[in-house]
Amino acid sequence: MFARTILTTSLVGLCIIGAGMATKPKAHTGQDPVLNPTLSHTGQDPAPVRAMGSTALTTTRLITGLARPVQVVAAPNDFDRIFIVEQRSGSTGRIRIYNLDSGTLNSTAFLSLSVSTSSEQGLLGLAFHPNYAQNGYFYVNYTATNGDTIIKRYSVSSDPDVANSGSGYTILTIDQPYTNHNGGWLGFGPDDGYLYIGTGDGGSGGDPGNRAQDITNQKLGKMLRINVDGGSPYSIPADNPFVGITGDDEIWAYGLRNPWRCSFDSETGDLWMGDVGQYDYEEITFQPSSSTGGENYGWRCYEGNHSYNTSGCSPQNTMTFPVWEYSHSSGCSITGGEIYRGTAIPSLDGTYFFGDYCYNTIWSFRYDGSTVYDYQNRTSELAPDAGSIGSISGFGRDAAGEIYICDLGGEVFKIVALPASGACCIGTDGACANIYEENCNNGGGTWLGPDTDCANGGCEPNNCPQDIDGDGSVGVTDLLSLIDAFGPCPGCASDTNGDGVVDVTDILDVVGAWGPC
Repeated sequence: MFARTILTTSLVGLCIIGAGMATKPKAHTGQDPVLNPTLSHTGQDPAPVRAMGSTALTTTRLITGLARPVQVVAAPNDFDRIFIVEQRSGSTGRIRIYNLDSGTLNSTAFLSLSVSTSSEQGLLGLAFHPNYAQNGYFYVNYTATNGDTIIKRYSVSSDPDVANSGSGYTILTIDQPYTNHNGGWLGFGPDDGYLYIGTGDGGSGGDPGNRAQDITNQKLGKMLRINVDGGSPYSIPADNPFVGITGDDEIWAYGLRNPWRCSFDSETGDLWMGDVGQYDYEEITFQPSSSTGGENYGWRCYEGNHSYNTSGCSPQNTMTFPVWEYSHSSGCSITGGEIYRGTAIPSLDGTYFFGDYCYNTIWSFRYDGSTVYDYQNRTSELAPDAGSIGSISGFGRDAAGEIYICDLGGEVFKIVALPASGACCIGTDGACANIYEENCNNGGGTWLGPDTDCANGGCEPNNCPQDIDGDGSVGVTDLLSLIDAFGPCPGCASDTNGDGVVDVTDILDVVGAWGPC
């Protein structure tokens, strides 16, 4: 026993020396590391910079063959389905259901209704009542056959996959002087339960009627806020900013040109608005959940941060300017997006994704309430596994907070983590392929784990005889196994060199392979 203790102590010391000799020091580059500074927008996208611990992304195509999809929505706490808004097919707008568990699109539409057919018209928005599970109410924003904007409530039928098409109840009608700039988004505030409705400035170009700045008997170019539970067809929240003073009671904020795709942050309650520009700038407008309303977002006086037509406008310091803009050298029509609050990709939490319809570009950034940071062009990274993302018409999220992208050409994609490839052992003769885990498992192989590589020999028979206990690393337990078997031992695992005896040469063999193996 005493001799074994002396041998063990000596061997441990030898292992420490050997392990130290086997570790390569890192060379100093002559430059100390620095933090990546906050990136500002210069009109050119910076080279992607991946933060430590962040996850590589891609997209997977879920659906094809849709008719102009513009929005993905989930009913509250419905983790099995998403609802896709089809702007129109001919003169019919539809809501379709995609089943997440089976990966199938229902052939029967959830709802179909007649809509007007100019390029920006149709079925444009969908929002489920917060108590949808109890009352079955949902709300749509569409342009009727006469071109007017209609906000209408419907009810689900006894079949959860089909709405009661005869239950339509008109909440609000807004006259549209032109066929473009209809806005179209609507959504329930996560904090107050009120219905918010984004309206465009009425169309044409340059807001010829100055509708976005007009707050008297003019609901165009606004963010409206109404209580659909407090009246028939609605009531006015008592804390709306123009209640009791000059201004339409429904107005929550104004000075919008064409808010195309807005969203609430499900965690903070902040409101994000992608507002389409005129000739030069696209913008993202942000309203914190602490807002008491009444913001003037500047149009037609300003396009983004730049003067457009300031005749008769209020002072600049009375207006709220965008948190982000980009010029038409980078795009021509913004599509507002979503804040990621899912659980599948934790490193994305709090990241805002948005895109440009004309250039098919997808960006993301984070915002801390005063500064935009971690701005990235995600277009190449999010190239899908099938098809291509073009004419980005909308974003959306499911009940779990995962983000989807609509392509007006008929496709819907989901943002997912890029699967890690790894070495896949095929059979027992050492054959190996670097493939995804799912592909390896489906083919009956043995996957060695993410970021492993066939070049490392992990699939070769008896690849590492020094790893006596087979745990993937040569360490103290292997050394102790060798000590226990010290002496004649033909055919045993501790005889690493196969000479029939466990002795000092085997010890040196183990020490030389110390570490992952």
